[in-house]
Amino acid sequence: MELITGALEKLSEGAVWAEGPVWLPDTQTVRWSDIPNDRILEFDPESGQTRVYASGVEYTNGRTLDLDGSVVQCSHGRRRVERDRGGVVTALVDSFGGHRLNSPNDVVVKGDGTVWFTDPPYGILPGTREGHEGEQEYGGCHVFRFDPATEALTPVVTELVYPNGLAFSPDESILYVADTAGPDRGVPYRITAFPVEDGRCGAGTTFVQLEDGRASDGFRVDVLGRVWTSAGPSVRVYAPDGGLLAAVDVPEKVSNVCFGGPDGQDLYITATSSLYRLRTSTRDAARRQ
Repeated sequence: MELITGALEKLSEGAVWAEGPVWLPDTQTVRWSDIPNDRILEFDPESGQTRVYASGVEYTNGRTLDLDGSVVQCSHGRRRVERDRGGVVTALVDSFGGHRLNSPNDVVVKGDGTVWFTDPPYGILPGTREGHEGEQEYGGCHVFRFDPATEALTPVVTELVYPNGLAFSPDESILYVADTAGPDRGVPYRITAFPVEDGRCGAGTTFVQLEDGRASDGFRVDVLGRVWTSAGPSVRVYAPDGGLLAAVDVPEKVSNVCFGGPDGQDLYITATSSLYRLRTSTRDAARRQ
């Protein structure tokens, strides 16, 4: 069976840096961030219209659905992970060891309800258009596990330079994390696979390494464990063993993807100024609908 069954479609444009897409089953819409313009957008496939969901949002980035259907999102400006339930936004976590987080970037929710997120410094770097300049207060860029039941925040990956996109394998035994620091900081663009046991990560191994200029910014894992990732001006699909299965060129630099649509088989792609859609034969392993 072919993985990709339709042509690439441009659905919306006009963003500065589009990021953080998520499919909302309750409204049958896709929501994403336009980070430098400090707004959240939504696209309605039925009408073909895009609307501004919210503005002045303090530079949100990645988001996902919680087990209850609410949206968990990352805020660069507030340096926190937060929850949006019907337009009411509340904080989940904003500090580690008494120090502010950097600028949470992307987030996933595990089947046990814990919230896992990456915390690179993109929203606090000098000259940033994606937040407010600031300091790295806890002295690193970690991947964290937050337990809403106990409010415990635990670093689970500390060895990456700029951890970015992340997703679990279908059985949640592997956590994939992208490092987007790049060759300028002495590391290749890559996705690392970490074994997960008892809420902690073991030693990571390189899942895929991408060539210069093709950072794996954000990605999703489908029901058969294949990784659908941004890769510069393209989307690539990798098998669970890291073999390249497919690649689709996109006219702009891709930031992130999510599965959606009535049957979950539409891949929505945020790429620089636009939102695209690609029809597939699969769906997200973590689909909550």
